[in-house]
This record gives sequence, structure tokens and C-alpha cells, in this order.
Amino acid sequence: MSPRRSVILLLLFVVLVVGLVSWRGLARLSLSALNEPGPAEVRIATSLKRWLVRRSARGPLPASPPNGAVSVASGRMQFGARCAACHGTDGRTPTDIGRWMYPRATDLGSPGVQRWTDAELFWIIKNGIRPTGMPGFARIHSDEEIWNLVHFVRSLGTVPR
Repeated sequence: MSPRRSVILLLLFVVLVVGLVSWRGLARLSLSALNEPGPAEVRIATSLKRWLVRRSARGPLPASPPNGAVSVASGRMQFGARCAACHGTDGRTPTDIGRWMYPRATDLGSPGVQRWTDAELFWIIKNGIRPTGMPGFARIHSDEEIWNLVHFVRSLGTVPR
């Protein structure tokens, strides 16, 4: 079976399980981005996303520039131009747009985001995650610029709230 077909079947299975496990049942399952997802949907979607990103981020990566003040500052500037519209200017407080996306734009300093490896963060920023609203930046940022964004995101985990 092809990898693409396996992923499609896995996604169909997940949708079926979410519908069956959900206390609302299939008849009340909604595609509206305004409704908060149930705990089962969140758990399953998060696990599947982590598995797919981990699998996709394997392999050789372009060299990272040194993770220093210059890299973080460059990443902060790129973040302000491309990412702040959803994640907020501080990267920790999503804007109205980010708060009402589904899934919601995350606090990039949160433990959930900081648990991603550098390779996984690089892959997410470069490729995006369909259909979450997270775009891929490979066509508008160089690999070095993407690494600078990774370094900036890492710096958010060290900033106290």
C-alpha cells in the first residue's frame, strides 16, 4: 500500500473514531471552527500531528547558523513581518485572528511548542501544516531565515510570562 493511501486511510479512521468517541456523536459533529473541540478530538489530532511531523522531519537538514543574538534578532524581525498576524507580536498572545482559527494559533513559548525538536520546528516553519492555517514559508524564506525563526521561537521558551 502506498504511503499516501496509508495516511488517507489513517485519517479516515481517526475521523470515524473521533465521531464515535465524541459525547455528541456523529449526528452532532460540527465542522464549525467556532465550536471548541472535545478532549478526544484534541488528543487524537495532536497525537497524529506529532507523529506525522516527527516522521517528516527525519533526514538531513540544511546547516543552522549559530544560535546567537544576531540570529534571534533576525528571526524576531521575520516573525513580526510574517507570523505576528496570528501568533501576536510577542509570539505568546495570539491575535483575534489566531484565537479564532481552528486549531487555534498557539503560544509559541508554551511547553507543547517547546517540546518540538529544532528539526521539527524547522520542518513546520518550512512546510506548514495542512489544514491548520499554518502556512509553509519555504518559498519566501531561505533555509537560514527559517533557522533564525526557529532560534526566535526557542528564545520564547526562556522568557518568563
